[in-house]
Amino acid sequence: MTPSSTTRGNASRSVRLGAGSGFSGDRIDPAEKLARRADLDYLIFECLGERTVAAGNSRRLENPDAGFDPLLAARMRAVLPHTLASGTTVITNAGAANPLAAAKLVTGIASRSVDRDVRIAAVTGDAVLEQVLRHDPVVWETGKRLSEHDEMLVSANAYIGAEAVIPALKLDADVVVTGRLADPSLYVAPLAHHFGWDLADHDIIGAATAIGHLLECAGQLTGGYYADPVTKPVKGMADLGFPFADVLADGSATFGKLDGSGGILTERTCAEQLLYEVGDPTSYLTPDVTADFGNVSFTGVGPDRVAITGATGRPRPQQLKVTLGFRGGWLGEGQISYAGPRAYPRAQLAADIVTERLVDVHGFPEDAVSVEYIGAGAAFRGLDTDTDAHEVRVRVAARARTREEADLVGWEVESLYTNGPAGGGGARRSSTEVLAIRSCTLPRDLVSTRVHLTEVPK
Repeated sequence: MTPSSTTRGNASRSVRLGAGSGFSGDRIDPAEKLARRADLDYLIFECLGERTVAAGNSRRLENPDAGFDPLLAARMRAVLPHTLASGTTVITNAGAANPLAAAKLVTGIASRSVDRDVRIAAVTGDAVLEQVLRHDPVVWETGKRLSEHDEMLVSANAYIGAEAVIPALKLDADVVVTGRLADPSLYVAPLAHHFGWDLADHDIIGAATAIGHLLECAGQLTGGYYADPVTKPVKGMADLGFPFADVLADGSATFGKLDGSGGILTERTCAEQLLYEVGDPTSYLTPDVTADFGNVSFTGVGPDRVAITGATGRPRPQQLKVTLGFRGGWLGEGQISYAGPRAYPRAQLAADIVTERLVDVHGFPEDAVSVEYIGAGAAFRGLDTDTDAHEVRVRVAARARTREEADLVGWEVESLYTNGPAGGGGARRSSTEVLAIRSCTLPRDLVSTRVHLTEVPK
């Protein structure tokens, strides 16, 4: 059967999309349960944020065969025996900074999973370092042209959309691995492919974007980020079920989760997730559409079943957002705990000692050193400090030019064991290369994507 006839044959029935992950470090067992029990058409793994794509680029700078999501192999080993046997297509942006290497890894796992031909597609083109350097855009955070920055730009990844993935689906790929594909586009692509939607139909793509936005964070929709033990209790969170959606050709959908799984799925959990990371609900910008969530409504249609209607859209932006990665030196860190009477004053003294030594002995600029008192109000950034706290963990961090300089921070914290103040314990130290993250936009006509298909014979 040709891809086009497959699409026409499927357009009359609903399609079921499952959320396999909501971020790079997400759990794996809920995805395996969806793959095994949910009768999915598509299983989606959303694994990228600005921080994680930067981390991927950092790993690739050290090893050209690295750069994809660290849990990719574990995820694929868990779900591919089920998805390949059932015909469920897997789509993921876990390729991060190296989709080709990620696809090679998946190919090896898939070839051992079932006794049939397997197709693995990698989508490239989101890496736009050369285009950005030529275009010299304004960097959002500084308001200056890229060429005016002293730091070395080492990576640039554009947020690509559904149109980059649909060609891979038309090739009947069993697994599609991408780089910086926008979160909702992971879901828009299979919906548009399945139903044969025109990507220029703004209202239907706006509806699909709302569905993708609700599913993209996985367990957040089923009570994870919603839960509070006093005001919003959620049962069974240790076995939180990840959501799926049954979508019709008109863009309407019903969300659900596996019967017997933990968590809840209600109009309230959906409403909270709809507004998650959305500045203006009437103008949610993605590579596919300017989505309008202003008239969205949710209706409970059964236990842990919620229907959505009302999302629309307007034409997509002509500029694509790009995440920029600059070499930003190193970050040295040390932590140590103080407990019991006068824990906070002793923690303050410890921080003062380390700061003074970093500045006076090792030559750190004073403004390069930062201190937090964890347990005494660190999360409030000094607005509410508990000076009577019975346990305080001091965190001293400092920016450095080299790893050797960064190592000095943890060393000075650890030296407090015998150099005072009294009662310090549990010291930890680390040094990490910093890839500073900033953003810009790039005209979409400067971004060109490509599908690389690997066929594994049985």
